[in-house]
Amino acid sequence: MNGASATGSKSSSKWKWVLWIVVILLLIGLGKYLHVQTFLQKLLDWINGLGAWGWAAFVLIYILACVLLIPGSILTLGAGAIFGVVKGSILVSIGATLGATVAFLIGRYLARNAIARKIEHNEKFSAIDKAVAAQGWKIVLLTRLSPIFPFTLLNYVFGLTRISLRDYVLASWIGMMPGTVMYVYIGSLARLAGERTRTPAEWALYGIGLIATVVVTIFVTRIARNALNEQIANN
Repeated sequence: MNGASATGSKSSSKWKWVLWIVVILLLIGLGKYLHVQTFLQKLLDWINGLGAWGWAAFVLIYILACVLLIPGSILTLGAGAIFGVVKGSILVSIGATLGATVAFLIGRYLARNAIARKIEHNEKFSAIDKAVAAQGWKIVLLTRLSPIFPFTLLNYVFGLTRISLRDYVLASWIGMMPGTVMYVYIGSLARLAGERTRTPAEWALYGIGLIATVVVTIFVTRIARNALNEQIANN
């Protein structure tokens, strides 16, 4: 029974990723058809006109989203569309890391009792708390790599644990990087759709890059999930 359940879970996970890829490709195509790229180009021009202030504004918005428990996936996709892969990844990484740090500090010093009451009966978070006490930064890193825990709420939860701020920030930054690059790369394809006409060979190359990015992220996520489950079980 356990073997059949595990097989079914893996199959479901694979189909979920396939569905995500199909939806993303459809959104890119729909965006091109509806001329969404025109709006993005105007937004890009406006932000570029602000110079470093435009980058700072994006980072501040991302920090605010983290604190308010707003999922950052849309912002991350938007960063790819507006800034491109390299700059977008850097800005999202800065915003997400700073946002996670602010939420962590709020959870540790300002809202400790309220957050503790919210998660006290949650078995997953209780298991994480025990694992962090034993493994520290390793658990933070693995939870960032694994999508089974909500990113924004985890920021506050880790504030209740005994992990040091330094270890938390470093592990969070490294652990969020693969997912950040994947979403930013996907978002950048919307920007490419609005630029000059691409040849089939160029689009094939971008498609290969997308598939490779997603596959690597899935691979890393799976390893992290298994390692995290093992660490939690051991503790």
